[in-house]
Amino acid sequence: MNFRKLHRKIAPIIFIPLALTALTGVLYRLGDSWFDIGENIGELFLAIHQGSYLGKELRPMYVLLVGLGTIALIVTGFTMMKFMNKSGSNRPVKKVDFRQIHKWVAPIVFLPLAMSAVTGIIFRVGRAWFNMSKDTGEILLELHQGEYFGKYGESIYVILVGVGALVLLVTGIEMTGIFRPRRTPKGEDS
Repeated sequence: MNFRKLHRKIAPIIFIPLALTALTGVLYRLGDSWFDIGENIGELFLAIHQGSYLGKELRPMYVLLVGLGTIALIVTGFTMMKFMNKSGSNRPVKKVDFRQIHKWVAPIVFLPLAMSAVTGIIFRVGRAWFNMSKDTGEILLELHQGEYFGKYGESIYVILVGVGALVLLVTGIEMTGIFRPRRTPKGEDS
């Protein structure tokens, strides 16, 4: 199985939903913990974070698909980590080397990001489809948000997970070449 190809196919599909989920998760946590945002703004961030705007029936599907896509990126990315150390050593150095940034951030973020994805899936799917108790749901949310690090540490954890996911998304999409101008083959006139 070619994990690199699978990784490159999943990333563009999950890019926008995961970016919205990560960004709104960070904004909600920081807004609630540090900036005392209003309830309406907090609810808006949570609605985007969980896909509630799709309706109550589709919300667990959204969380499940984004979470499974995230886990797939983590697993395929993790399998490529052993190859990353040797690849590209002869590549010319750019001003901003997105591959190097991706390579350094991935090992730092993969475990907290996996924990967040798994607990988010279990919480949302468990509450929607399996009548999970509120107490069990609270434990999963505590794990999802890093509450075990304390009030200040929880915010730092959410920033690490959310910003780390965004950095991986942006550097990963840049590496795919989707936004680079296409080269014209030699011999073809414009």
